[in-house]
Amino acid sequence: MSFTRSALASALALLSLAMPGPALAHPHVFVVVRSEIVLDAQGLIAGVRHVWTFDEMYSAFATTGLNPDGKPASAAQLQPLAEQNVGDLADFGYFTVIKAPGQKIELGKPEAISMSEDEKKLITLRFTVPLKKPASAGKVLTLQVYDPTYFVSFDFARDGVSFAGPPKGCSLTLTQPKSLDEAESQKLSEAFFSGLSPGADFGSKLASRALIACP
Repeated sequence: MSFTRSALASALALLSLAMPGPALAHPHVFVVVRSEIVLDAQGLIAGVRHVWTFDEMYSAFATTGLNPDGKPASAAQLQPLAEQNVGDLADFGYFTVIKAPGQKIELGKPEAISMSEDEKKLITLRFTVPLKKPASAGKVLTLQVYDPTYFVSFDFARDGVSFAGPPKGCSLTLTQPKSLDEAESQKLSEAFFSGLSPGADFGSKLASRALIACP
């Protein structure tokens, strides 16, 4: 499946979103990310536990009609949306990219899926992506969370990557992406993104990178 705007909209349950006036420039959806690196008993990377908080516009759309009284939606009300979003993101690798030298890393089926709405009316999606086979971070393992077409902007919160449980001597460094220069920024029009070829990986240029190393 190509990374088109319509495909990404479907993956994020945005099929019904309609904005008056000219189309918004990329990105269209903004997500603040917190991720925990899950270690197993042997100190191997067993998965990633995600906490994604969506922007005000998407949050308002997603919860439209759930509670006319204006109160935050309950976890039970949001569960179908949570499961739909995570399930649909399978075709996109859950926007989770993990790499390690000499290892083929495959993601398993997400677990512990839930969603909540806070008093500020922002929704937060939680889910864990296990690895089919635990990976070693003996050299360096990298984690990025991004949308290849930049329809969705994922930004790690400050100290947004951590270990779940004792790190057993593992180190973690979060590096920020290199800023685009003025010429590159001027190219970021809707026409530019519409013209991206299938398999384009533009979003990786604008994504933070977590570097994990274990003894």
